[in-house]
Amino acid sequence: MLDHLGAASCIIVWDKKRRGLDQADCEIAWTNLPGQSRIFEYKWNGMLQENMKNKEQRIHPTQKPVMLYSWILGKFAKHGDKILDTHVGSASSLIAFHRAGLEYWGFEIDPTYYAMAKQRLERETAQVNMFELEGGASCGAITAGGLSITL
Repeated sequence: MLDHLGAASCIIVWDKKRRGLDQADCEIAWTNLPGQSRIFEYKWNGMLQENMKNKEQRIHPTQKPVMLYSWILGKFAKHGDKILDTHVGSASSLIAFHRAGLEYWGFEIDPTYYAMAKQRLERETAQVNMFELEGGASCGAITAGGLSITL
């Protein structure tokens, strides 16, 4: 079924650290990146999350934790990368891109999720980062149905 994707030496597995429930125990991402397959373990089970002190508000049914994207960026991104996310959803990816100082563009087709993602991203980017004060600011944009915000 996935033959058209070609061989993959680096599969990314997100282990949600939940077993025997009515939802998936993990998510798997195919990549064409060189290297070994990797597993990211991070509890994500409804109200229960790995980092309960900094619990993320769930605004999207398929929302991923910011830490998942941060982990992926730490393993595979490099300074100067420019990233496009065509399915922003809750903006978790954009928050991770911003924190990593990467240039990014994001698109979300659903106006309701766009508005919530935009608000979430604006709250994140309103926080002053001490590294940004030294000139390391990131920039990005999120767009939906002709509306856009540039950060």
